[in-house]
Amino acid sequence: MRRSSYSPEPDCAIAQSLGVVGDGWELLIVRDLARGLDRFELLAESLRISRKVLTERLSSLRDSGVVERVVYQERPTRHAYKLTPRGRALLPVLVALQDWGDRWVLGDGELTGTNSPEEAPAHRIHELVGRRIPEGLKLPAGAVLRDVVDLDARATVIFGYPATGRPSKLPEGWDAIAGTAGCTLENKLFAERAADFTTAKIAVHGVSTQRPDEQLAFAELENIPHVLLSDTELTLTAALRLPAFRAGGYERLKRLMLVVAPTREIKAVHYPITDIPEAISWAYDTARQL
Repeated sequence: MRRSSYSPEPDCAIAQSLGVVGDGWELLIVRDLARGLDRFELLAESLRISRKVLTERLSSLRDSGVVERVVYQERPTRHAYKLTPRGRALLPVLVALQDWGDRWVLGDGELTGTNSPEEAPAHRIHELVGRRIPEGLKLPAGAVLRDVVDLDARATVIFGYPATGRPSKLPEGWDAIAGTAGCTLENKLFAERAADFTTAKIAVHGVSTQRPDEQLAFAELENIPHVLLSDTELTLTAALRLPAFRAGGYERLKRLMLVVAPTREIKAVHYPITDIPEAISWAYDTARQL
């Protein structure tokens, strides 16, 4: 049953929302469901909480319309848990909370578009090796939804970047944020090596949180041949807990690279990236070995 709000103010959306997901375990359940941990046992193992507590929190989230239970096996009947549209709408909240924690709890408060290898976001990214990108995770590429993994390729290189300055206008003070410069250059360098990647049957997918129309205009302007995916709803960002930072009114991805097998398993990661040409060569050489 839905809990009462934390305030007698019926019109306070913050208080009313806390009545739905005001418990830390419930937010962590939403986090893990976004990561593809959709079975009870997987959630229990990840969260390391008692079965009683997990059952109670899942029941509360179902009553609130955040989570639904679906049958994935007959005889015996087994269920999985999925985020509803109402639940998926919480993903930007989780990413913003992660960004706040990376910056103000685990960091020193500096606004940055990158991290040092010793910082928590770097550790989190490198822990992705061996994990799988959730099945069916698709993002807009222009007007079309595309799987973030090319299942027909030898490997998929996914590179996340903050934003391109053409044709969009970057926010004031952008160049002063460490790690933001070079997004257009990065795309151009990948484009210059498109024949190499194609010959080796390596798919290249760029991902940013810019709108699909902005990405499409940029691709046409700069003759970009590779796929550009728009994560405006932060679906991939939340699924992999990718590091992000807030600038110009919304969350931006920090620059990173993933090499993913057709099985959706993440085989290698590169973060932080300080030398873009070197990172592109790393992606090519690493993906060729799969």
